[in-house]
Amino acid sequence: MRRIAILAGAAVLAAGCSTGGSGGGSGEAKTGERTVVLVTHDSFDADAAVLEKFRADTGIKIDVRKSGDAGALTNQLVLTKGAPLGDAAFGVDTTFASRALDEGVFAEYRSPEADKGPQRYSVDDKNRLSAVDVGDVCVNVDPAALTAKNLPVPASFEDLADAKYKDLLVVEDPATSSPGLAFVLGTVAHYGNQGWVNYWQRLKANGVKVVSGWEEAYTQEFSGSSGKGPRPIVVSYASSPSAEIGDDGKPRTQALLDTCFRQVEYAGVLNGAKNTDDARKVVDFLLSEPFQKQVPEKMYVYPAREGVALPDAWQKAAPLPQSPATLAAGDIQANRERWITQWRTAVRG
Repeated sequence: MRRIAILAGAAVLAAGCSTGGSGGGSGEAKTGERTVVLVTHDSFDADAAVLEKFRADTGIKIDVRKSGDAGALTNQLVLTKGAPLGDAAFGVDTTFASRALDEGVFAEYRSPEADKGPQRYSVDDKNRLSAVDVGDVCVNVDPAALTAKNLPVPASFEDLADAKYKDLLVVEDPATSSPGLAFVLGTVAHYGNQGWVNYWQRLKANGVKVVSGWEEAYTQEFSGSSGKGPRPIVVSYASSPSAEIGDDGKPRTQALLDTCFRQVEYAGVLNGAKNTDDARKVVDFLLSEPFQKQVPEKMYVYPAREGVALPDAWQKAAPLPQSPATLAAGDIQANRERWITQWRTAVRG
């Protein structure tokens, strides 16, 4: 997504390649061990022990192939749909799911784990995608930096356009960043088709800074992160404060929960996969309790499965937003490029 890749770190995973079999068969390595190629985004991470347990239980080795952020991943899956890059994919999110579905990237498969919570985030009546995690995009603030400027913590979209917050907000470009696009979609949901462009014109007049991606915005421009940048307001994630816990056990940053847009990441079996049966088992695994339990600490997102407890530090620092903005997948697909063009005219033009 995108996101806290710099915080999550690199995945500790076994290498390999998908081999052998026809659709529905299993790839067989020379040792007899089966391999499933999982195509995903750069922020994917998982506990090595959890992966090894799955390997021991099933005889399936997961070979992870990373392919940029959610947008780049989706583009690659679409471009290679005639000769898929792997057997399963994870990381296509709310902002791009409809495109992948319209392009026929994923095969139909309803995981037996879907009814444990993931199904509530379904975007497809053919069950081609299963929700793995939730990573709501929200404005984050550095309260200490705002206090030093004698400013209160903003609470809403409207506050961000107030003159007292001039030159304090940094956002990501929606044409190049998944959270940047999610934030634009949040403003569309909040202000509607008649008002959101005007809102962005107001943000521009108020000195909003636009950068290409999350890492630059959060780790270089934002004052509340490791980069100690000049701007105390940034577009990031509802979960981001969980990575900013001070020595006193309290978060140094805060997510503004009234600015959140619900972003869900999905997994599915790729159409034309060589190892369909085993790919289904990998999707089941991604929705299973053992994998879901480690999602918060490894990828800084919320599990899609119900009943999975968040780490203690998240209870106060990063509660899951209860009323985030949403848009129908079909509306996003039909309007995404037009909205980006309108945004570009309003902010860049």
